[in-house]
Amino acid sequence: MNTANAGMRTLVIFLYLAAIVLANVLTAAIEPIMLGHLIIPAGSLLIGVTFILRDLVQNAIGRRNTYYTIAAAMVISGATSWAFGDTLWITFASAVTFLFSETADTEIYTRLRLPMSMRVFYSGIAGGILDSVIFVVIGLSPLGAGFLPWGLVGYAILGQILAKTGMQALGAGLVHLVLKMRQPSRLA
Repeated sequence: MNTANAGMRTLVIFLYLAAIVLANVLTAAIEPIMLGHLIIPAGSLLIGVTFILRDLVQNAIGRRNTYYTIAAAMVISGATSWAFGDTLWITFASAVTFLFSETADTEIYTRLRLPMSMRVFYSGIAGGILDSVIFVVIGLSPLGAGFLPWGLVGYAILGQILAKTGMQALGAGLVHLVLKMRQPSRLA
């Protein structure tokens, strides 16, 4: 096994797990951002990044091993959520949301036959939409913990989707640029 490759795999997995913890920390420590009627938890910006990092984890260790990493990340996310004082209901909603959104991201990323930047973008968009809808409905709406009235649920979902989509677009653009820079020049 190449030591440099092993180090890179470890780094990508660490960054993925650290981004998940940091997203929970930001959400717990910072009041949601209000843009008009839109409600955007600070951690939502980092959740968009986690989908990109999850794709890089899959490139580094393969699909099957990625699911082990997702399972570990789900436990870490739930533990972090609980440690920051979230209710059991919010912790449960976080874990369920994580399972569905990360699985969708993994499976869509795997099946798309597009350039990597487009796979990152489309799989992350799907994961981000699922993440936003499931968490807000299960965790925050009157159906769940009741933090948001039904009248604000749509604004919370839309705010999170826009934040995560923006991060996916930036990440996909960055992946495109990095891959383009790594290609040999055609002018030589």
